Amino acid sequence: MERLHWVQHRCRQLLAADSGRGWYSAPDGLPNKSSPQRCSGKRRTVFARHGPQQQEYQAVSKDYKGNAICTTKYNMLTFIPMNLFQQFHRAANLYFLFLALLNWVPVVEAFQKEITMIPLLVVLTVIAIKDALEDYRRYLFDKKVNNNVVRVYCGKQKAYIEQCWKDVRVGDFVRLSCNEIIPADMLLLYSSDPRGVCYIETANLDGETNLKQRQVVSDLPLQGVEFTPESFHSHIECENPNNDLSRFRGYMEHSSGVRVGLHNCNLLLRSCTIRNTETVVGIVVYAGHETKAMMNNSGPRYKRSKLEKRLNTDVLWCVLLLIVMCLTAAIGHGLWMKQLKDPVFLVDGETSPALAGFYVFWTMIIVLQVLIPISLYVSIEIVKLGQIYFIHNDLALYNEQLDSRIQCRALNITEDLGQIQYLFSDKTGTLTENKMVFRRCSIYGVEYPHEENARRLEVYEAEKNEAAGHSLTLKSSCSGKSLSCRSLSCNRSSVSLHTLTAESEEEEDQLSNHIQPRTSAFCSRMAKEVVPDPELVRKLNWLCSPVLPLSDVSPGATSSLELTYITDFFLALAICNSVVVSSPSQPRHVVPEAQPLKSLEEIKLMFQRFSFSPFSALSTLSPPQIRGSPRSFTSRLFARGKTGSFTFSASPSSTTEGPDLGQDSNLETTNLRRKLDSSARVEEGEAGKVDDRETEDDRKSTQTDPDGARQHVEDITREVDTESDPDDELLYEAESPDEAALVHAARVYRCTLRGRSAESLLVDLPGIGSLSVQLLHILPFDSNRKRMSVVVRHPLTGEVVVYTKGADSVIMDLAEAPKGAEQAEEIYSHIRKQTQKHLDSYAREGLRTLCIAKKVVEEEEYEVWLKRQLLAESSIENREELLLESAQRLETNLTLLGSTGIVDRLQEEVPETIEALQRANIKVWVLTGDKQETAINIAYACKLLRPNDQLLTANCGSKDACAAILEELKLEVQRGEDSVTEQTAAGNHGESSSGCVAGFILVIDGRTLDWALQEELKGDFLELSCCCRAVICCRSTPLQKSQVVRLIRDQLNVMTLAVGDGANDVSMIQVADVGIGISGQEGMQAVMSSDFAISRFKHLSKLLLVHGHWCYSRLANMILYFIYKNVMYVNLLFWYQFFCGFSGSVMTNSWVLIFFNLIFTSVPPLIYGVLDRDTPADTLMQLPELYQAAQSSKVYVPYLFWITVLDAFYQSLVCFFVPYFAYAGSDVGELSFGSPINTSALLIILLHQVIESHTLTWIHALVLVLSGGFYFGFVLLFSVCCVTCSPPTNPVGVETLQMSQPLFYIVCALTTVTALLPRLLFRALHGSLHPSAMKKAAQVDKVDSEKYRRRMQRWNLSHSRSNRLPVCADNPGLEPSTGTEVS
Repeated sequence: MERLHWVQHRCRQLLAADSGRGWYSAPDGLPNKSSPQRCSGKRRTVFARHGPQQQEYQAVSKDYKGNAICTTKYNMLTFIPMNLFQQFHRAANLYFLFLALLNWVPVVEAFQKEITMIPLLVVLTVIAIKDALEDYRRYLFDKKVNNNVVRVYCGKQKAYIEQCWKDVRVGDFVRLSCNEIIPADMLLLYSSDPRGVCYIETANLDGETNLKQRQVVSDLPLQGVEFTPESFHSHIECENPNNDLSRFRGYMEHSSGVRVGLHNCNLLLRSCTIRNTETVVGIVVYAGHETKAMMNNSGPRYKRSKLEKRLNTDVLWCVLLLIVMCLTAAIGHGLWMKQLKDPVFLVDGETSPALAGFYVFWTMIIVLQVLIPISLYVSIEIVKLGQIYFIHNDLALYNEQLDSRIQCRALNITEDLGQIQYLFSDKTGTLTENKMVFRRCSIYGVEYPHEENARRLEVYEAEKNEAAGHSLTLKSSCSGKSLSCRSLSCNRSSVSLHTLTAESEEEEDQLSNHIQPRTSAFCSRMAKEVVPDPELVRKLNWLCSPVLPLSDVSPGATSSLELTYITDFFLALAICNSVVVSSPSQPRHVVPEAQPLKSLEEIKLMFQRFSFSPFSALSTLSPPQIRGSPRSFTSRLFARGKTGSFTFSASPSSTTEGPDLGQDSNLETTNLRRKLDSSARVEEGEAGKVDDRETEDDRKSTQTDPDGARQHVEDITREVDTESDPDDELLYEAESPDEAALVHAARVYRCTLRGRSAESLLVDLPGIGSLSVQLLHILPFDSNRKRMSVVVRHPLTGEVVVYTKGADSVIMDLAEAPKGAEQAEEIYSHIRKQTQKHLDSYAREGLRTLCIAKKVVEEEEYEVWLKRQLLAESSIENREELLLESAQRLETNLTLLGSTGIVDRLQEEVPETIEALQRANIKVWVLTGDKQETAINIAYACKLLRPNDQLLTANCGSKDACAAILEELKLEVQRGEDSVTEQTAAGNHGESSSGCVAGFILVIDGRTLDWALQEELKGDFLELSCCCRAVICCRSTPLQKSQVVRLIRDQLNVMTLAVGDGANDVSMIQVADVGIGISGQEGMQAVMSSDFAISRFKHLSKLLLVHGHWCYSRLANMILYFIYKNVMYVNLLFWYQFFCGFSGSVMTNSWVLIFFNLIFTSVPPLIYGVLDRDTPADTLMQLPELYQAAQSSKVYVPYLFWITVLDAFYQSLVCFFVPYFAYAGSDVGELSFGSPINTSALLIILLHQVIESHTLTWIHALVLVLSGGFYFGFVLLFSVCCVTCSPPTNPVGVETLQMSQPLFYIVCALTTVTALLPRLLFRALHGSLHPSAMKKAAQVDKVDSEKYRRRMQRWNLSHSRSNRLPVCADNPGLEPSTGTEVS
């Protein structure tokens, strides 16, 4: 410890001495990659508000924002002008405003000036009310947040006083207690924890519920003493506010001139919650809207859907149609005026025909304004809100275990869900559970299959399937399990861990019998109860046997070198992580101080149990050392960091009965062990021979009594469980399930992580006791390095050791054979070869693989590296690059210890979901960072890759090789397609015995993908991928994922969907047309970046095949109906112009004209767009092929627009000329003539919707009746009461007179039937002669609908007593969708 303090002190002295060179200048002897200059625009300086530097504080703090937040857009004074200003940014409102102003021009006035204002006022008022309500809700939320109370240091009173959040300023000292929410971004200066750490929960920020550890700024006074703000004379230099939650760069400069680097672990972020720490004190560096939480508050996502883009084109056609009609009227009026001789009525003779035609053009723009369906955009928004409501409340998309439902974060692309053509999926956590369970491992080139562990996983799988067969009740965040998630001294949020530990109901029942005070993320029963491998246990028991000396005579004996590898391996599993340790009895995560190491005499007695002779092998690998003392033996044992003293304590009986269940799988390694251990057979005594004979007897007894061996494994497991006090059970808070699985595995082998602080780790090992391992540095995992390392000082040897775990593709390249003895190189080469063989085997089984390695660093090398590391940590600019370079410099020449295989099971119904998506003609691509073999195995398991598919593999190391292999694969695909064509011509349709059509699957690794995405080769890659049924990209980085999605989206012009669950999937989720995040085990970064968030991959089938299909068909049909309705009614006014000299006159009063589209026919299309279902849900699920109609935009294609327009023209002709000929020769006025036309038009439009609707409910009937009733009520009331409402016409008595005559009803009926008969006949004939797949499916469904309804009633009745959901998606005995669909 003294040496570490000296090194730190010396490095700080060097940094302080070099501070005069500039801001981040490197000391002499270090390469200076970049020398940024001091720039006030790129950083901020923070002084204490109540400190000795008041003058400096006043100078710099005036530009910093306060902590009050304001998310509202308006206040009482600015609401009307700002809201109007924002609304008139919309083209629709500008169009309405233009028409209203145009009507105020006397020469083109068509209606009363007030009437043309009505549509604009209605739209503006409705949207203003909506905006006002939303803003008021934001105001109430802001007021609540700003008035939260926190304790802030007051310089006058010399004490902490309560202040509102809004009064906190940059530079304030804030004191927080357990469970308090952090009011601003603060630098941690003090923690009540004696180690200077505190724990925060970031669920409010990123959704992650596992605890994060933060530490006090280094080089501050001891944390055991209360912090005194008066003694704080330092100032802080840090970067300007930004929205990067994972980065904070800066330094603190003390009054002595010494600078201390600041990083993200020192920063407490606003909105996070203090957990398991009694008191913390921090200084505010960012406040209010400059905090990272507020800068990430982006709100809902808005995208333009493909349907809206198509709609814009059709609106332009409507504009063109309007211009043509207005030009026709203008030209016609000009010609009419020119030919008019001696008119019998008043005509403005002074205006020229051309000018009169010009005036009429603008008059007709006002009259025919409805032709442009501007209100359609508002209607679409309302319909989409209704569709989202039903999606959000679909019980089939509800996850009972997590108590979570689907989140619709993008409000305007629901119809895009029905047009997906390419789906890009992550693997881990998306297709799989992301619940990692330790399965098997390889150490020292020896594979340990953990067969009993495999059997245990099969049992759990069976239990889970059995539990899934029963309906699960709704569980809220206040369930019994979550209520138990409380610590003793500070109650932790009950919702946090319940959302991540989704176990079956049976497990909850077991937990309810013995409620634990707290639970932990990633700590399911399956992850913790690992069954140890008997062979590995036997070897470790030899290490600490009090009777048997180590000998290497027998094939079953273990060399000292292998034992050091084993112990190092498990020590690395225990400490190479960022796991936070706690226990119910110690809720503050404060672990007792490590017990002092045993005295030298006790260590001597412990090592006297060993025979020293087997360790002679180490003399060839390390410098010769004196053998007499235990210390020298320890040095030899831990030379190169070998931790042989981390042993097991076991009774002699358990040692001598060591079984070997892994005998079969380990037979091939017997010869290897003989070869590796040959160097250890120099000194063999009688004791060794006796030991050999006893060991052989044990092995024989194992082979003849496997049940006894299994019983022994159970005894070992029971011993591990009972060894620790159940009241002192450890709880591990891991940031990823991988870490939790490995720590639990190490604990099963009694290498237990007991505690963690900023500077040390407490590892409990039987035979030695608690060892305090000095933690020097943590080099966290990142996607570039693909590994994580910890730098520790070994507790026995005092050496600096680096333990590294990471992806095998990286670790195997960094691991090098030791220089020196030829025999050592041969051993290490053999270990690498066998480990690689085991890694390939694990990958073929679909296991996630990690490699474990280590490195012993010389003191001189460490001091040089430490100097660079401290410089990188204290940098603000280029800090990430410097830290990456520093980590890579240390992680070289590693010694490979072994590898692990972790099982990550498929989620339920993944194969069925992928099969359904492929039947729907959606191409599924898997983009993963895993090994190629693992990805292929998972592809087989989820039926993406079928047995008869042909696998195309693209792995190369250069651009030329990539171009060659792409050409070769294209030729191979061409030959395969030709052979399929020949088979088809011969009558064999290329189907295998299973009935599946064979296809090509392309598998490409990350290195090859880099070349394939380059400009010269991406065309070939695109052509090849289009010929394949699916593509699997392995070892792909987040950037490559987004590049692949962008390439397919832009080059093929297809609709893409990306689904993922982790931060590494965010880029591709944002690039895709539709991004879906899975709220799984890796936090909420993917969810926060997505358009929709689901909890299980299986929900995709219902979301796309049902809701996507419905949303698209509803909106497409509603748009066509809207266009038809507007064109049909506007043409009635246009035909009248031929009989009024194209003067712009109308045959109805202006109130009815305005209200016809605004009120009378506005609600039915909305109901149609929200509730219409062309095909039932269960039919869409059973026949995914129906999805292809929406996918190829068959519902809304250009020719349908023109058919709709022509149909509207026909119906308008009938609606106008039937009444015209019926009243021809009579003396009816223009309003009397217009009355049956308006009534017929209303009936035709409403009944047209009935014909087009696929679903008719009481809601539809009610809305249609109310629409018609409201029209008749309005016109009758208008006819009775209004005398001067519509000058110059007088509508009094017109409607009452018309509706009292039989001819009115005859005309309306004849007009309606004649107008709708062709469409009705066409629908009937087309449905009979050429029924679509949807029609057939709907007909089949109707046959069984009554039977199914009765069955559902019986089922709900039988389950009503259990107080459960009426329908459960997991119940295999029921159709999954009809009953569960709310809409």
